[in-house]
Amino acid sequence: MKKLSMILSIFILCSCVNESNNELTIYTSRQPQLIEPIIEDFYKDTGIKVNLLSGNAQELMERIDIEGEDSAADIFMTVDAGVLWQASERDIFSKTDSEILENNIPNHLRDPNNQWFGFSKRARTIVYANDQFSESDFSTYEDLSKPKWSGKLCLRTSKKVYNRSLISSMINEYGFENAKEVVSGWVSNLATEVFSNDTNALKAVSSGQCGVTIVNTYYFARLLGDPKYDNLSIFWANQDDRGVHVNISGAGILKTSKNKANAKKLLEYFASEDAQYFYASANKEYPVIDDALIDKSIKSWGKFKEDTVNVSMLGSLQKQAVYLAQEVGYK
Repeated sequence: MKKLSMILSIFILCSCVNESNNELTIYTSRQPQLIEPIIEDFYKDTGIKVNLLSGNAQELMERIDIEGEDSAADIFMTVDAGVLWQASERDIFSKTDSEILENNIPNHLRDPNNQWFGFSKRARTIVYANDQFSESDFSTYEDLSKPKWSGKLCLRTSKKVYNRSLISSMINEYGFENAKEVVSGWVSNLATEVFSNDTNALKAVSSGQCGVTIVNTYYFARLLGDPKYDNLSIFWANQDDRGVHVNISGAGILKTSKNKANAKKLLEYFASEDAQYFYASANKEYPVIDDALIDKSIKSWGKFKEDTVNVSMLGSLQKQAVYLAQEVGYK
């Protein structure tokens, strides 16, 4: 309630109401500094001003529902396909027909009905202590469930959507019972209680509290350059089968938008090569279009094969993923 009150106050202070066709409003759970350089360039190029309202994704979706036809929002932008899928289930998006978006954004990184689109890509993979193990010791997410990793694994909590989406991908690939066996093995191999975030899991690996973890790569990238963490190395999981689990940050145009034409222009702008580079590199993520430049700090990790299952599945299987985690005691 406190967060929602804060959001309401911000909304009033920002006067984020579209009073002309040359203004758009984005409701977003992303940090403003990741978006502001793009919308400033968009304004210079088009004369269309973009207002941002930042807050918690669930609270923003509730706000959109409550506001209904009176909502000032044109676009909802958030992280994780599971959350975008939830937004689709709330029926807040409209279908967006755009050759630019369809041509630039791969099929598996957008909604099958073109209600939302991925604009940056994040990989969730293995990071290990290179003073304990070598690259040849690792292969897949599933291998980390084997007894040889007992007492060596650290994980972030399953209550966060990133791990729920990873579990969803395994349910999709192997079925519920086989995925359950894997996650149960993870729990058995934990060196300590689960962590609230990826950064703390990485620090635990570096300190020797455990030897390996699974994280989004941008958390690893943020530690680069600090000598304390030189003993951390990245490993691209599942390269001999389905590939590394990937997810997105993305956005869609709301059904209640009064300015869908300009909202589409903005989404298409996010899918341009220049915008892709700046948007992805601001958070050490990967662009979704093939021809965009990649931040040099993460380019050094090399290319990887990624799982190309449509990311909307990560949402549709999320209830099963939550149930599975509860069944095996993955907190």
